[in-house]
Amino acid sequence: MTDLATYPRTHLPTGPAQADDVLDWQAFARTPLVREPFDHLIVPGFVPEALAVAAGDAFPNRTMPGVLPAPDDAPNNAFGDILRALRDPFTTEAFGEKFGLALEADSLMVTLRARTRPIDGRIHTDSETKVVTALLYLNGGWADAGGRLRLLRGPDDIEDMVGEVPPLAGTLLAFRRTAHSWHGHKPFDGERRAIMFNWMVDAATARRELRRHALSAGFKSLFGRA
Repeated sequence: MTDLATYPRTHLPTGPAQADDVLDWQAFARTPLVREPFDHLIVPGFVPEALAVAAGDAFPNRTMPGVLPAPDDAPNNAFGDILRALRDPFTTEAFGEKFGLALEADSLMVTLRARTRPIDGRIHTDSETKVVTALLYLNGGWADAGGRLRLLRGPDDIEDMVGEVPPLAGTLLAFRRTAHSWHGHKPFDGERRAIMFNWMVDAATARRELRRHALSAGFKSLFGRA
């Protein structure tokens, strides 16, 4: 069993960042898994704020809406440091232990959300191909009432929530996808940077979905579609 309470804050020995500057596994270990209305946890400061803000400044394709695939090769900057840490096999092990699931590293899909449109944020549960969804926010501040993800008791009322998560730099939200993992947010139009990482039902599904997102992103880039 992985002892997250004594594990170093990052499992990665490489990259420009120093060893204790990427993911705070001790904060992750201290945060209990909330069971209602579905398994979830919120960890402010999972990434130190200064690093998360720098990663947001280096975020790729910042004007493009929709879900974008994360680059295969992590750049040598703050954004790349975080990307490498999330893809490290230890991250899969840690999330699997926290949620009590046998997650596999090759089923991890990492995508990006750079910009939110007014049509985004409608209440949903995520697709059945996802097992665990996690969001790491990279915004330096957030004054708007919209764009704050809400964990909901049902599909019909955005106000019927158990929690609201401002998308502030370094904050982690993770939940187990179920038929009742309802979530959404009030409308927001503008930059709202987040790394989204999902453990899918299997590796083939992760590869297929990444290809689909890559094709969609290429189409938007080519034709300038929102």
